Amino acid sequence: MTNNVTIREVRTARDRKTFVDLPFRLYRDDPNWVPPLKSEALGLITPAKNGWFSHAKAQLFLAEENGQVVGRISAHIDTLALTMPPAQGFGPGVGQWGLMEAEREDIFTALLARAEGWLRDEGMSRALGPISMSIWEEPGLLVEGYDHPPTVMMGHAKPEYRGWIEAAGYAPVKTLLTYDLDITKPFPPIVNRIIQSGEKNARIRIREVDKSKFDAEAAIILGILNDAWSDNWGFVPLTEPEIADVGVKLKPIVFQDLIRIAELDGKPVAFMITLPDLNEAIAPLKGSLLPFGWAKLLLWLRKPKVRTVRVPLMGVVKELQSSRMASQLAFTLIEYIRRSAVERYGASRAEIGWILDDNQGMRSIAETIQSQVNKTYIIYERHL
Repeated sequence: MTNNVTIREVRTARDRKTFVDLPFRLYRDDPNWVPPLKSEALGLITPAKNGWFSHAKAQLFLAEENGQVVGRISAHIDTLALTMPPAQGFGPGVGQWGLMEAEREDIFTALLARAEGWLRDEGMSRALGPISMSIWEEPGLLVEGYDHPPTVMMGHAKPEYRGWIEAAGYAPVKTLLTYDLDITKPFPPIVNRIIQSGEKNARIRIREVDKSKFDAEAAIILGILNDAWSDNWGFVPLTEPEIADVGVKLKPIVFQDLIRIAELDGKPVAFMITLPDLNEAIAPLKGSLLPFGWAKLLLWLRKPKVRTVRVPLMGVVKELQSSRMASQLAFTLIEYIRRSAVERYGASRAEIGWILDDNQGMRSIAETIQSQVNKTYIIYERHL
């Protein structure tokens, strides 16, 4: 409690709705904030609708002042993250907080103290944040790139949050980057030569996913992902319940020619997922599908035309990552999907990421195709 501010736990469905509603007031004058669909935001914090809760638990808090909600935060523990090697960011005793919004610094400080107290009571000795709520969802605080809207499944924040977090004793532990790429321009000659070589290589096959075999294709991608990313900072393996729920959420914006799998000698060894930027379609809906938003969204989903596509995930199996084959597979996947994005969806821009700032392999690929960093996010840590 600070002044007239009271912090309380979220307990009911009405509380969760209030939790979701708060950003709509705090960001109403921010032209670069994209209002999420409230049903999706509620699904994120509802255990029955988010497979992440099969191995995690969370407590949400609301801050109230004079009868009005003025802040919110989540505190959460991922039991799989607790089993990860400490050198990779998580490990025993590491809890997280996220979904933080507050009108003022004193409100934020009170919320953070309450979240930290919950984590201590649960036996945690170190806190990472903001992570909302899984590392696979919206990790990190936006610190550069406030001047343009985020793409689908990326976060936005108020510039003052950075100072508030650092004043509370938190230090940066990891930086995440997204890259902006003009996909209407051809790639540099050296990249095109690598792609042409890959197209001539009889061992390599780049294929579209088969949406009629969604579960089987998702299992192939999950296998490559959990292998390719297993040594990365912050890695927590995706589980089947999470994949099932993500599949339900993303299936409407899964288009076969924008998600491709690379095979080497008939074996799947790499993949690339690209999504049309759903934020372009939902921004005008102001968080609601009623009364006519559902019809507008349905029409868009039938044949989306977008300015931007986002590449949230790509990976090459670990056994190939130090080979020349890895870059050839990556560049060939990028080129095939680039062609589809431009020709079939009218896209002119791609956002790649997020990418860890010390992931030199992925950063090299992004920079070789002449993309530029457009947003920077920071994950902070503090010992409790």
